[in-house]
Amino acid sequence: MKIVIAPDSFKGSLTAKEVSAAIYQGLKPIFSHADYQLIPMADGGEGTMATIIEANNGEIISVPVRSPLDKPVTAKYGLIKNKETAVIEMAQASGIQFIDQTTANPLIATTYGTGQLIKHALDQKVKKIIIGLGGSATNDGGAGMLQALGVKLLDRFGHELGFGGGQLGKLAYLDVTSLDPRLKDVDVILASDVKNPLTGKNGASYIFGPQKGAKPEIVKELDQNLHHFAAVVKRDLGQDFENTPGAGAAGGLAYGLLAFTQAKLQSGVELVLKETNFAAKVKNADLVFTGEGGTDYQTQYGKTPFGVAQLAKKIAPQCSVICLSGNIGKGIEELYGDDKIDAIFATESGAKDLSQAMKDSKLDIQLLTENIARLLKSYHH
Repeated sequence: MKIVIAPDSFKGSLTAKEVSAAIYQGLKPIFSHADYQLIPMADGGEGTMATIIEANNGEIISVPVRSPLDKPVTAKYGLIKNKETAVIEMAQASGIQFIDQTTANPLIATTYGTGQLIKHALDQKVKKIIIGLGGSATNDGGAGMLQALGVKLLDRFGHELGFGGGQLGKLAYLDVTSLDPRLKDVDVILASDVKNPLTGKNGASYIFGPQKGAKPEIVKELDQNLHHFAAVVKRDLGQDFENTPGAGAAGGLAYGLLAFTQAKLQSGVELVLKETNFAAKVKNADLVFTGEGGTDYQTQYGKTPFGVAQLAKKIAPQCSVICLSGNIGKGIEELYGDDKIDAIFATESGAKDLSQAMKDSKLDIQLLTENIARLLKSYHH
């Protein structure tokens, strides 16, 4: 019997690797002779780098960078495939973990640190850079990242703009003569499941600004500033990605990369499935276990369990795909089908409060998985 274990993290409680281990612990006593493949997953957000590095036995590098609030911090990125591919998680340098309710301020938060990571990767002579776009604290359209890579953003007096989305309204012209020339020779792949454009009511500022500390009047200002930034880029570079689906990811960092490099957007989960060689590992599988912290109808839009199920059924049509979830929401019937998920189970009974459920999640996953295994075993007998 072949069993593939490929869950995402349970946000706030367990990493994808820990969830995989808990599922394995539950199955092992019942199916002791099965062939197990543990493939921790991610969808472009938190954990993407760790997942891809681990699957490829890559190397982790630490770099001193500037945080979103321009403080010195250390960020990590990875190298895989004979050090020819760099895997960067923008959140490592510019993530929401660097701010709290009192310091969150998208008017000044910068992606400069992400640019420093990209520069460091270019110094390693990589041929490809994968950038995970989840978990940002920023709303600067990638302006800080561009400044770190040599772009000059100038006001009408010829002075360089300060950091953050609040400065972009003053942008008069761009000077790209010093943009790092090595970017031309590198494939840049952006991993994200966000479909929002840069600006407008569904754009970066209106949809994601509030969770980064923007009040309504600030949201409006940030949106207008990003629109102004895009207009200057269109005028000076002839690049128009303002309304491209996904350009609003990571506070518009995706936009900055699309407009100033040859970056391509890709579904995060599809990218992770490819980089972990999932298709080869799921061949002839009988059971596939996946999971995430919360599952509802939105899981079908680029989330890990759905991506895992679709590829698993394509490669191993005979397998059963079981999804474990910390919390089951509305509309899960949309996730069921012959080429989708077969069954979804909640890992806890609902009688606990959230903090207790998070503490117990490892044991709950293990017990649930063991019970599913017992049922399957009795059925096969």
